[in-house]
Amino acid sequence: MGPDKMSRPEIVDLLVPLRRYARSLTRDTLRADDLVHDTLVRALESQGSLRPNTNLRTWMMTVLHNVFIDDQRRKQVEARHADVLVQMNEELVPPAQEGQVRLAQIRQAFGTLPEEQRAALHLVTIEGMAYADAAAVLGIPIGTLMSRLGRGRAALRAFEEGARTADKEGKGAEREAPARTPLRLVTRDGVDQRDATPDPFSRRALRGW
Repeated sequence: MGPDKMSRPEIVDLLVPLRRYARSLTRDTLRADDLVHDTLVRALESQGSLRPNTNLRTWMMTVLHNVFIDDQRRKQVEARHADVLVQMNEELVPPAQEGQVRLAQIRQAFGTLPEEQRAALHLVTIEGMAYADAAAVLGIPIGTLMSRLGRGRAALRAFEEGARTADKEGKGAEREAPARTPLRLVTRDGVDQRDATPDPFSRRALRGW
């Protein structure tokens, strides 16, 4: 069979059952549409593996399911990224703030690292590879790997320190707001009535100004 074995009409006919299955798996309309799109892309790339008399509907459903599983695994890896990064920075966060660490900020900080540092941190901290193995994967000397790990961790540490400093400065500004100077009200008899009256704009107080 040639490369045109998957005809457009056949694909169109399968869109409804594919979307239905995708929504059942994802429980989200937008994610389901993305899943169907990715399924069609993979199916077109893999159609050369189709054998004669293959049930196209069954095959496409299988492709969709496999794409879904791959996506779930990728998200689990991303979650592990966040968890490990939080653990890497726990010693930098005061105990009172541990519960306030936002994974989204950690992911953002990790995403700003150069690719070489991200790769080194991923292999060592996420995959748990030995330095020698990680260096072999990246094709670099162990010394270079250690340098990248050090720079990456330093960048994450600086991010945490900066966030914590900004938070402290914000709270400090609130605490150090200048105190309101109390009015010094003097009545006609010369007695100091500093904040003695609950209403500084009462007729009696105003007469003493």
